[in-house]
Amino acid sequence: MKMEEDRTSSVREGEGARPLLLPSTPGEVTNTLIHYYRGELGRMTSWRDRIDRTSNWAITVVAALLSVSLSTPTSHHGVLLFGMMLVTLLLMIEARRYRFFDIYRARIRQIERYYFAQILAPEVGTGGEWAMVIARSLRKPRFLLSYQEAMHRRLKRNYGWMYFILLLAWCLKISTPKLQTEGIPALQAQSWAYVIDNAVLGPVPGFAVIAIVVAFYLGMLGFALRPDRDEGEFGHGEAHV
Repeated sequence: MKMEEDRTSSVREGEGARPLLLPSTPGEVTNTLIHYYRGELGRMTSWRDRIDRTSNWAITVVAALLSVSLSTPTSHHGVLLFGMMLVTLLLMIEARRYRFFDIYRARIRQIERYYFAQILAPEVGTGGEWAMVIARSLRKPRFLLSYQEAMHRRLKRNYGWMYFILLLAWCLKISTPKLQTEGIPALQAQSWAYVIDNAVLGPVPGFAVIAIVVAFYLGMLGFALRPDRDEGEFGHGEAHV
């Protein structure tokens, strides 16, 4: 009777209390852990699919705008600038999704590294606080990555190449007369003044547009090249999304 009382705890719902039966034997604990692992793996996979979906949207946007801008001489170079803005928006959305994905990925890796790996090949001195780490995360979920760190990782892995392609296309658009509406049949721009004139965006002079684009890309380059934070799961192995 005493053992039965120790196995139960009370969970209040409204004014009443209902008993919650907790696993007590090693077999019950293992079975519960397996089901929990499957559930967390499903949530992690779901958020990973959302991340991939956002990346696919960004790739589709870049491909569509490149096709419109470079295949049509009458298209304005502002289409590519608009593409840079859209890619930035998608990067921000993906960074938010990546932060949620990282929560579930960290829980999964705790179980894999400190439980399953120990079953397959036990190691002395392996941390035994993994269950407490997961319990704290379940009781009080919190983000393990800052928003800036999440953006840095997605920019470095995927979006940097998209920005680079858009920049090359934009430079080609404003510097190649054949791609301009009133261009002459030449292979390249005759002078910097020609490039600056082609970079005009409405009332904004071409020099200001070029300066803004250069400043934007220098900022992105510095942001992408900053060192990674080798903490938490990122300090174990190299296979990280």
